[in-house]
Amino acid sequence: MLVNRSAPRARVTPVLTVADVRAAVAWYSEVFGFVEHVRVGDGHRSQLGLPNGPPAELVLSEVRPGRRTPERGRSHQIMFKVDDVARVVDTAVSRGATLVDPPHDWQYGERQATLDDPFGHQWVINQTLADVAPEEWGGSTMTPRPPDR
Repeated sequence: MLVNRSAPRARVTPVLTVADVRAAVAWYSEVFGFVEHVRVGDGHRSQLGLPNGPPAELVLSEVRPGRRTPERGRSHQIMFKVDDVARVVDTAVSRGATLVDPPHDWQYGERQATLDDPFGHQWVINQTLADVAPEEWGGSTMTPRPPDR
């Protein structure tokens, strides 16, 4: 696959519509550790990525025809894997996020919390606690994921 310095490298990249791109860049950088890779105009669009670990990218986009900021009804969540759910939740709440569901450990080996960011998007913050086969908690493995490289 070709690499383009002007485009995200992740195979799947959420594009979040926000009312204030610059404020959102600052928030996602401070709370989740994203760095800004590409800026398009002052408040039109920004491409963010995580500096270390597996590729994770995010595009923040201004409100435009055909796009609106999120409202009360949710059409999506973003799952975000971190090393310490409690630390990220504390930082997010101190920066204006609303805690929807506090950290909770689940039988499938994840600690999760849910929060709404100040821009109307809902995040499920994940911390892996253990490697658990889906069959151990009632799930089913359909097509196994390839091993990490």
